[in-house]
Amino acid sequence: MLSRLTRPQVLAVCALPVVALLATAAFAPLPFSVAQPGLTADVLGKNQGAPVITIKGAPTHGTTGQLRMTTIEATGPDASIRLGDVLGSWFDTDRAVMPRDAVYPNGDGVEEIEEYNEEQMKESQDAATAAALGYLDLDGADVDVRLRLEDVGGPSAGLLFSLGIIDKLGAGDLTGGRVVAGTGTITPRGEVGAVGGVPLKTQAARRDGATVFLVPKAECSDARAELPKGLRLIPVTTLKGAVDSLEALETGQGEVPAC
Repeated sequence: MLSRLTRPQVLAVCALPVVALLATAAFAPLPFSVAQPGLTADVLGKNQGAPVITIKGAPTHGTTGQLRMTTIEATGPDASIRLGDVLGSWFDTDRAVMPRDAVYPNGDGVEEIEEYNEEQMKESQDAATAAALGYLDLDGADVDVRLRLEDVGGPSAGLLFSLGIIDKLGAGDLTGGRVVAGTGTITPRGEVGAVGGVPLKTQAARRDGATVFLVPKAECSDARAELPKGLRLIPVTTLKGAVDSLEALETGQGEVPAC
């Protein structure tokens, strides 16, 4: 025999599954990673005591400023991210919640991810060298460029590598003494591509003294969303466009594009 429930009792009984679901969601691991601003490195300088860019077979000249590549740091692929972590990150401008698949290749373990990122970095360095030497009309068979950056993986430093090579081999001074940071993939033909995590990278850049940030044009809106005070955005789509913009900024002649 079923007893008749009053309305408050019915609501209480119905609420029990909801509470149980919320409790489960609060403690269940979620398919996200939490990211924050990572390290930056001056490609014109040294990394762990060794030059990032080494060039043989062509004369180089000194540089006055910095070209800082930027990174984000994310929780590992095996990290247990829960609802509280996600909710907390939404209210913290220094952290961002990203789908785990967007940060790490789906289904790969830590070793496979590290190998993948190393391969991406190597391909990016080769493309950056080809793009820079092509821009300068130099023969890669005669000029030997070596790029070395420890503990960093992925392709997003390509643009900055190319600019660093050009700054060392070209006639002018791209930075004009400024701390210039940025991000973007590069193809051997000098095309700049989007990378993700730009709002966190702009924070890392400003933290480390940058006043100018080169951003793939497709990510301008993301970069503007949480732009640190004192950091100027310059959108780029090609290596030539990036060089032209830095030269215009240095000489005061020509147009410097803005997001």
